[in-house]
Amino acid sequence: MPALATITSKSQITIPKDVREKLNLRPKDRLLMTVQGDRIIVIPIRMRPLSELFGALPVEEPVEDLNTIREQLRWELGRRIAEGEE
Repeated sequence: MPALATITSKSQITIPKDVREKLNLRPKDRLLMTVQGDRIIVIPIRMRPLSELFGALPVEEPVEDLNTIREQLRWELGRRIAEGEE
């Protein structure tokens, strides 16, 4: 789907409506731009609320609190140091 955009005097471009609709782009969405050779690559950055990520990762067992997490991390780091992995 080729689409044409023009750079304004303020160096801004408007993304054509059919492109915005196809990619579901909305105001305040962020776009990553990179240059490859003589091309500009534009990649939408999907920002989701943290609440949407709840439950996305499997949990072997529920964690009591933040102190429990810290204790587990310290134990694992200690094990790695003792075994020469760190």
